[in-house]
Amino acid sequence: MSVSTVDLQVSGATNVSSTVEALTVELADGRAISVPLAWYPRLVHATQQERDHWRLIGDGEGIHWPDLDEDISVEGLLAGWPSGESERSFQRWLEAKREGRPLTLDALREHERQERAD
Repeated sequence: MSVSTVDLQVSGATNVSSTVEALTVELADGRAISVPLAWYPRLVHATQQERDHWRLIGDGEGIHWPDLDEDISVEGLLAGWPSGESERSFQRWLEAKREGRPLTLDALREHERQERAD
């Protein structure tokens, strides 16, 4: 049995936009990738203002949403990979967001540590 591999040509992102249904990323080579927003639960539960507050990371290799502590790679978008976040992690994040607590992984862990200590 032979296995073939495909060399994925990843061009950096240049712009990001979203609607309530889709995330669209424009690439430096002229392509645009549009995927269902439902693939990324943190983006689904964000306001439009939070989704609009993004920055490119790694020369456009990825997108970071600081208000949501979310990172998505262009390679993952091209490969069709939805979020790999566990349900448990997402639920902790969603609870913190609803309570207005910081959303970073360190903050979530510290909150759990404090709850166990109480």
